[in-house]
Amino acid sequence: MAIMNGGDTHMKKRTLFTERASDFLESVFSSSDVSILSSEVKSRDFCQFYNNLETKERMVFLSMLARQYGLHQDIVLETAKNVIASEERGDAVILRVEERLRQSLVPQYQQLFRNVSRHEGGVKFLVDMRADILTNITSISNETDSAYLRSTSNSVRDLLTLWFTVGFLNLQRVTWESPCDMVQKVSDYEAVHPIRNWTDLKRRVGPYRRCFVFTHSSMPREPVVVLHTALTNEITKSIHSILQTGQFKPIRDGEVPEEDLSVNSETEDSSKITTAIFYSITSTQKGLQGIDLGNYLIKQVVRELQSEFPRIYQFSSLSPIPGFKEWLIMEINRNLHADDIGETMENPLLLDSEIEKLKSVSSSDCTNMYEALKRLLTTHEWVSREHTCKILQSILLRLCARYLYIEKRRGYALNPVANFHLSNGAVLWRINWLSDMSMRGINQSCGMMVNYRYFLDNTTENSKRYLENHHIEASPEIVELGSLKNLKKDTDE
Repeated sequence: MAIMNGGDTHMKKRTLFTERASDFLESVFSSSDVSILSSEVKSRDFCQFYNNLETKERMVFLSMLARQYGLHQDIVLETAKNVIASEERGDAVILRVEERLRQSLVPQYQQLFRNVSRHEGGVKFLVDMRADILTNITSISNETDSAYLRSTSNSVRDLLTLWFTVGFLNLQRVTWESPCDMVQKVSDYEAVHPIRNWTDLKRRVGPYRRCFVFTHSSMPREPVVVLHTALTNEITKSIHSILQTGQFKPIRDGEVPEEDLSVNSETEDSSKITTAIFYSITSTQKGLQGIDLGNYLIKQVVRELQSEFPRIYQFSSLSPIPGFKEWLIMEINRNLHADDIGETMENPLLLDSEIEKLKSVSSSDCTNMYEALKRLLTTHEWVSREHTCKILQSILLRLCARYLYIEKRRGYALNPVANFHLSNGAVLWRINWLSDMSMRGINQSCGMMVNYRYFLDNTTENSKRYLENHHIEASPEIVELGSLKNLKKDTDE
């Protein structure tokens, strides 16, 4: 009985909230007063009402908004029929009917969102509201509610795309002397290589480093995209040489140097700076997902650096490879399953020569080399064993090249970071062995990182060929790695 009472209480609470939310939305969309002042008050009330809700209530509330104040589907269908019926009545009539159809395809709540954007903090409210939808939509069990929420998210995205064009964004350099709240946000938002302490942060905005952010006039103290750049005299192989040392201190593969605490006492010598390494780019606002801002930021930063450093001529990323190890374990499991059922894989993961190499480093109780490789990777045993590490080097470099260059989804690079840089027109240039020996780097990509190089004269053509023809521009080193010319295939889904 107690359980029933608890369930009844929950249902009653939900019903009361639904009634309250329905009444509130009805008052917001009431057409009795459409004055500017009334619209402003209603949109402010909408923001306040939403901000006071708990997460689950917000999803219920937005589902109601989408269902009741989205499109009038009957009007859309009727207007579409009128467009077809007007084909023989001349262009003027067709254009008028098409305009009515266009208007019928705009959700009612779109004007409310426009009104919200006019308030101080209104654009940020919409960004955060869309972030709420994107964060929680996968947990919505009702397929119809999920579809309505996705439609609302897309409507907000379309508005934000108009407002977050490059002309409305401001490029700022962040230094140690920048406002404290901006420096703190740069630290808080860093997602690629988390900032460990104040010394680490000070180095990343200090000499031989540049930190640039995009801000928006409606969110002036809020970095929208953050780009960290190292100024060097070569295309860097290791992230540790950037994060833990001073200006130009090359290190050996796999070496993690002692942290240099004195880097900020250095004075930049601009004559030594020939190369810019983009080693971290972070989109800070989940609500702006699907709106490409990083591409514009890189292009503006390139122009800024060329102006500041006349000798600079090389531009490259030093990028993580998230998903490589996960993909590799999945492929190993596929090959193991094929072995179990006696099936021959058309393109086996390991070459015969690689299987022979693995036999020299596998445990005596392990006779299947796919199982041996899986055990080495999942236990991280190979990291501390020099001979095993050398054996795995050529194997993992080849497989990583396959992952980045060959494996695709709907024609585009499977790896999201690769897809970003290739879309920008970069070249898949070099895979670096033991480039990130942090636990995160080992778990993501077996310690490897990759350089995507920007040859400025070719980026437009490279981008066009990738986006239109799915062609990945890669260095001869990458193309030859593991005889990729012969192995290349597409895994469209």
